[in-house]
Amino acid sequence: MKVAIVGVSGAVGQEFLKVLEERNFPADELVLFGSARSAGNSYNFMGKSITVKELKHNDDFKGIDIALTSAGASTSKEFATDITKFGAVMIDNSSAFRMDADVPLVVPEVNPMDCKNRPRNIIANPNCSTIIMVVALKPIQDLSPIKRIHVATYQAASGAGAAAMDELFAQMKQVVNHEKVHVEKFKYQLATNLIPQIDVFTDNDYTKEEMKMHNETRKIMHSDVCVSATTIRVPVLRAHSEAVWVETEKPLEVAAVRAAFEKAEGLVVQDDPKNSIYPMPLMVAGADPVYVGRLRKDIANPNGITFWCVGDQIKKGAALNAVQIAEYMIKNRLL
Repeated sequence: MKVAIVGVSGAVGQEFLKVLEERNFPADELVLFGSARSAGNSYNFMGKSITVKELKHNDDFKGIDIALTSAGASTSKEFATDITKFGAVMIDNSSAFRMDADVPLVVPEVNPMDCKNRPRNIIANPNCSTIIMVVALKPIQDLSPIKRIHVATYQAASGAGAAAMDELFAQMKQVVNHEKVHVEKFKYQLATNLIPQIDVFTDNDYTKEEMKMHNETRKIMHSDVCVSATTIRVPVLRAHSEAVWVETEKPLEVAAVRAAFEKAEGLVVQDDPKNSIYPMPLMVAGADPVYVGRLRKDIANPNGITFWCVGDQIKKGAALNAVQIAEYMIKNRLL
């Protein structure tokens, strides 16, 4: 099994290295690719130092079985043919191919079988906020079809990359030290603030991030469910949180939903309001599962359930989900 990472120097690329090692992924050989600026750098993997190769239009992907790519949508589009032409499966973390009809959009806990139908040998990793939400939606959908979803997200700086995390950390120091706050990666200062805009606004006044949650959820769940999202950047380093309101075709009891959550793959229930136990991004950072809590009936809707969920954006929201796709394909002999 020969595996490549494209964009290894970024936050998700570095997380790919960690996740592959943590899970003892069956890679006989790992090849690292990056930009001209990153080429020549070395990273350790399983006790071995590996030098980064520059990503070029050539035959470097000959013999590669799986390519985990996280170098941005423009790079993915430019190099997709080079990556896949010799048979490598490209598992892409960018937005480049997510809504293409001939590219499956996969969350292994929800729609793993979609991996089988990949005419271009590309599988897309969904947006991080979508991944975290649909892992929690799947057990509810299995109880009763979901008609409508309202969600407010509280998204960490990590969603904008490693440099954004560094900027937030620097801003925290600047605020504490009463220094001028440097703003570059976000439209406004993030430290001690919330920014109710992630990505650019579209013609309907929803942002692209909000429309991703609408469109991607429908594709992953093979459903015409309506999703209305408000996405908010918060001064948290790397775990996303979401408040979710779900309307199902038939009313559901909280006990039934909790039982479904507890049995679901990739979910951990932390829900003891009397003792103030619920998921929080500080505790979830670095963890594999999606955590759910604050589960209750929606008092504004007889067919409504509402809950709170938290997941590590870099891990389950990006690198881990892609590696789990690769593991599923290996286990089911889909390569």
